[in-house]
Amino acid sequence: MIPAKIDSMSITTIRENGMEFIVNWFEQHKESFYTFGWCYLRNQQQIEDLFYRAIIKVHEELPRYKRETSFEMWVRSIFLHICRELSNDKSLQVSEEGEPRQELFKALDHQLKADEKEAVLLTYIMGISREESAHLLQVSAEKMNELLLSGIQSLRKEKGNGSSFNGCKKYYKNYIDYLTRTLERSKKIDFEKHFYHCQDCQEDLGTFQDVMLNLKERIENFHVPSGFMENVKDKLDEKEQHEQQKNKKRQRIGFIFASVLALLIGIEVFTGFMTNLYYAWTEEDEQLRAFLQHGFGERLNLEAESNGVKIKIKSVIADDIQTLVFYEIEDSAEDNQYMMDYNEGFIVENKHEIMSRDTSPMYYPPDLKSDLNNREKNVYHGKLSLLPLKMDNGTIKLKITKLQKLIGEPSVQNNFMAQENMEYETGEWNFEIPVTKQPSIEYTLDEKTEVEGVPVRFDKLTIAPTATILHCSYIYDLPEKRIHGLAFDSLQVNNKKVEANMYGSYGGYENNNWLSYQIQFSPLFVKKPKVVNIQFQSVDLMVNEQKFIVLDASKTYPQSFEYAGSTISIDKVEVGQPTKVVISNHEIENREYLGLNFDIVSEEGENVISSSEYDSEGVLIDKNGIEYDLDKNPYAYEEIEQPRYFYTVQSVALYSNDAEEAEKAVIPIRLEIHGYNTTKYLDDVVTFTLR
Repeated sequence: MIPAKIDSMSITTIRENGMEFIVNWFEQHKESFYTFGWCYLRNQQQIEDLFYRAIIKVHEELPRYKRETSFEMWVRSIFLHICRELSNDKSLQVSEEGEPRQELFKALDHQLKADEKEAVLLTYIMGISREESAHLLQVSAEKMNELLLSGIQSLRKEKGNGSSFNGCKKYYKNYIDYLTRTLERSKKIDFEKHFYHCQDCQEDLGTFQDVMLNLKERIENFHVPSGFMENVKDKLDEKEQHEQQKNKKRQRIGFIFASVLALLIGIEVFTGFMTNLYYAWTEEDEQLRAFLQHGFGERLNLEAESNGVKIKIKSVIADDIQTLVFYEIEDSAEDNQYMMDYNEGFIVENKHEIMSRDTSPMYYPPDLKSDLNNREKNVYHGKLSLLPLKMDNGTIKLKITKLQKLIGEPSVQNNFMAQENMEYETGEWNFEIPVTKQPSIEYTLDEKTEVEGVPVRFDKLTIAPTATILHCSYIYDLPEKRIHGLAFDSLQVNNKKVEANMYGSYGGYENNNWLSYQIQFSPLFVKKPKVVNIQFQSVDLMVNEQKFIVLDASKTYPQSFEYAGSTISIDKVEVGQPTKVVISNHEIENREYLGLNFDIVSEEGENVISSSEYDSEGVLIDKNGIEYDLDKNPYAYEEIEQPRYFYTVQSVALYSNDAEEAEKAVIPIRLEIHGYNTTKYLDDVVTFTLR
């Protein structure tokens, strides 16, 4: 028989014994658990089901059990949770059967509030300390004491003792600590001095103590009926037999599938259909499955473990764009999820020998919302982009030394301000990964269009296994306006539509006033591309529109002026060390500009200003007009639909460059606005045919 005492037993030992250990443990603790369960449920059959469910749940959660709390406390928390679930299930509210419920349980149900009842049950029926009870109920020690006091007082009303309680309120809160001999010495002396002279407190404490003792006696007289645990074990045996039958069925299906698979391979008719079917059944990662189904890459399942954290390299797909690594990280000690950090924590030791420096690795944010990554609390499935290979084949020597701990909510994980407090796990995981580079197809383009009057040219389309890259250019330096960024929504080829990667735009190479850059889209997986549709999303522009406004520090501010269809306020012109100028516009709706590009001119010219410090305030608003507060709630930037940042306040502090007169301040005389930046939403579509 497995011992119930586990203090000296390792978690590994408990897990190895599994179900047998749990059943034996419950059998040795059945008295308190049975009585506890009877306080929630209605008959023995329901309590058998309670024990059955609790044992199954403990067994399922056992891999995630940690020694932060004792095994007994951990089990009690699970048991309490299931008691609550079953007692709230109206389908189980049947008439009482078997042994009639005692008056005590009726009183617990009808006289006590839910939290009072649980406090009394845990402390006086389960027999655990008040500190442990408070921990299970997630209340403070003071709140726990209040619940026990009010609970026992309600029970003595039910018993008929002390219909009126005349004890002194000042000392009433000390009753439990005094009776359990946990009252501080100074308070105990004070209490006993008062108690000796106060007849009301003597009577009150006496009836209070009677209820506590009577409660213990009545519980001790409540016993588990014979054959109870045998009935629970029978249910567990039935479940195990059912699982064995299901496994045998799966094995038969697997054997049949493997036989058919072998036959098809043997006669060389293993078609693309069978490849899709095979990976649809065997690969749980949807993104990796798509690559494998299209014949890119293969399963590797390379593993390394350090400090209880295991990393598995599942597959690698390489092409001219990048080397994409699919991995899985499992924390076997605790419920943590870790990812590989793009900025640090790993190195390709033979990078210079096998990898090209012509491009940069791509960024893929952590996917915390996928079903796969929400299935287990201690496992994370991710992907990492490395540089592309120089040659067609090679072996990547990957050394990992640090992992980034993931925060549960994507809005927190992807919040740049929160990343200052990121936690990490260190260790050493080494891999030698065999890689074969997959071919890419390039199509030369000669298509032109205009965006907000600016010429835009499409130069090349690269269709690679891991990504689709559109190469385009635009005229950079027109006198009226300049494009600072061009965003695309999607690209469609042969009716297959793929989204643009918001982190996948890079480049910026100027050639004869044309600025070239690249936009990354998801993989296409098309064999004969013909018709291409490109959907624009937005364009960032710098508009050149000058306006000069006279500044006079002797005047009263604020003062306003009109610019770009808006009324702008000059809130402050304050001469000093430094001199400060503040302008603002809090009206966002229908505003043309996002921010102003301006300078301040002094009465003695620009050379009098040694330095300028710019500051600003603003608000982030999405395409639908929803506002995001940068200082309050965390948010995931990539989840915001086409955000724009409006500057509401722009200020500048000016410092004098006059070495002879250190106290001389800058005197501003003119605000010179050179232009403004803006973002335009687009719905343009460009269509062309590949040749």
